[in-house]
Amino acid sequence: MQSPTQDNAWLRAMPWVFVLIWSTGFIVARYGMPYAPPMKFLAVRYALSIACFLPWILLAGVKWPTTRTQWLHLAVTGVFMHAGYLGGVWVAVKAGMGSGLSSLIVGLQPVLTAIWLSGTGSKVSKRQWLGLVLGFAGLVLVVSRKFGAGGPGDQATWFNLSMALMALFSITIGTLYQKRFVAACDVRTANAVQLLAALLVTLPLTLLEVEAMQWNGQLMGAMAWSVLGLTLGGSSLLYMLIQRGAAASVTSLMYLVPPCTALIAWVLFAEPITAVTLAGTALTAFGVSLVVRAAR
Repeated sequence: MQSPTQDNAWLRAMPWVFVLIWSTGFIVARYGMPYAPPMKFLAVRYALSIACFLPWILLAGVKWPTTRTQWLHLAVTGVFMHAGYLGGVWVAVKAGMGSGLSSLIVGLQPVLTAIWLSGTGSKVSKRQWLGLVLGFAGLVLVVSRKFGAGGPGDQATWFNLSMALMALFSITIGTLYQKRFVAACDVRTANAVQLLAALLVTLPLTLLEVEAMQWNGQLMGAMAWSVLGLTLGGSSLLYMLIQRGAAASVTSLMYLVPPCTALIAWVLFAEPITAVTLAGTALTAFGVSLVVRAAR
């Protein structure tokens, strides 16, 4: 049995562990994409994740959403937060975008959310507006150095930029929609419904891909981590954080994801971290931190 001191230390460490796991989502895309088309990979990931969630739900005796409306709202969030977000990131990485740049673009979600809130009458502080400007300035600085000039696997093009931006808008819309329409429910059944909706949307897109999945150790490792580490592990950890009232600390640390991803990508894939890339990433992270901290 853990002592109260050990339990408190683990609770303080959990948000950092969650951010580290979230950062690996962009890494695993780069790791697995040489051997699989993105939609087929994600369809298998969704199916395996659902297969893991179902026995967990049955053994825990968790209740499913009780109304058709709630199922519909969860399905909509699944389409945006899984199919749209993950689909955009995976296609962008498959098209040559580096893990660091893809995480940097998607990491602007708090900035985009703040802009949307300002248009709905919500107050955005001067500190947040400064964060908005700095966040976009840092991103432009990084993209300008990689557009058409980056090395293999770390290059920005109009196509992969548009896919990464689709991922950014998808995760932002999905998050806002969930906050507005989805009632409180168990995260396990919510994830299962969302993943099912994402699978139904993704399956038809696999028919457009002619490339076959090349099952080898690297692809199986990427798939295993995507299902067990990201979908099940990340969701379980977030569930525990919410139950223990520590979800806010996760939000305050999300600006660390792009630098963390860039560092891991540099170690694993030799994605270059130039002075300009470092400055742009730091500027964006600082800008996002101003937006998130002011929102708290």
